Amino acid sequence: MAVDNLKEYIIPYVGLSLGNHGFSYFVDDKFFASFEESEISRAGVKIELDLNRSERMMILNFTISGFIGVTCSRCLDEFDMEVSGNEEFFIKFGTEYREENDDVLIIPENETHIEISGLIYDYLHLMIPYRVVHPDNESGETTCNPEVIKRLNELSLREESDADSPWGKLKDLNLE
Repeated sequence: MAVDNLKEYIIPYVGLSLGNHGFSYFVDDKFFASFEESEISRAGVKIELDLNRSERMMILNFTISGFIGVTCSRCLDEFDMEVSGNEEFFIKFGTEYREENDDVLIIPENETHIEISGLIYDYLHLMIPYRVVHPDNESGETTCNPEVIKRLNELSLREESDADSPWGKLKDLNLE
C-alpha cells in the first residue's frame, strides 16, 4: 500500500473540539493505485465526512457520490458506474484495539489519530453489485458492446443435435 497517497485520510482528532467537524475528500485513480488488489482502477468520487466527536466516542457519517470504473459481467467492457450512498461508523474509546462489529471500532484512549482510507475503500467496493452490467438506454436496449452481444446471441441460439448431446442416448432408454 502506498502510504504517501493516503496521508490526507489520516485525521488527528486529538486537537478537535467536541462537536461536529466536516471533511471533504475526492477519491480518484491514485487512491485505488495505493491498494494492491483493488477491483476499482478508475474513480471520481466525492466523499463528505461529518465527524461528531464526544467524550467517549466519535460518529463518522460518510456521504458518497460519484463514479467508479467497473467491468461489465456480460460483455467485459469497462464503463463508469454511478455510486452514491451514506455510511455511518462508530469509534469508541477503550483500553485496546477491538472490533465490536462491522460498524464499531474500539481504539485505545491514548491514540491520537484515525485513518479512514480503509473505510472508504471498503464502502466503495461494497457498492459494486455481484453482477455488473451496462445500464439500458432510454428505449430499454442494452448499451453493452454490440459485437460481443451478437456473438453471445449466436452461441446461445446454436443448439446441439441429439447425436452430439451426451443426454441424447438417454432419450432412447425404455425405463418401463
